[in-house]
Amino acid sequence: MAFEPLEASVILVNDKIKFSGAAGENPPISIDYTPPVGDGEGYTSLQLFLLSLASCSGSSVALLLRRMHKTVSGLTVSARGIRRETHPTGFTHIDLMFTLTSPDVTDADMEKAMRMSEETFCPVWSMVKGNVEVKAEWRIGKE
Repeated sequence: MAFEPLEASVILVNDKIKFSGAAGENPPISIDYTPPVGDGEGYTSLQLFLLSLASCSGSSVALLLRRMHKTVSGLTVSARGIRRETHPTGFTHIDLMFTLTSPDVTDADMEKAMRMSEETFCPVWSMVKGNVEVKAEWRIGKE
């Protein structure tokens, strides 16, 4: 199965490093850096990466649990990245916290869905494996 290439673009919009970026027919977002390099008027590139990892892993976990005929009535994924102190200041470690609301998901179900997300279904997680330590934890709240 061949996928069409994904495309996105950014354009510089000020005299610092603020960009406007868009992909497909979606509305544009602002990408900037903290002062004094930028004006802090948008997401940083690393924040966008954390959002991408959180949404990718969350999507696959929710889908997998539902395929297991489990109820997913709420899911929040928080991502926290620890950066290197030297350039490039990418992440050395990322913590993911999945907070799930479900009347019937067990820890065993969640462990299986997390493992499958990491190993097979989430392309963002797959791309960082071997470069960044990713630790994932979860909490399950009953309705």
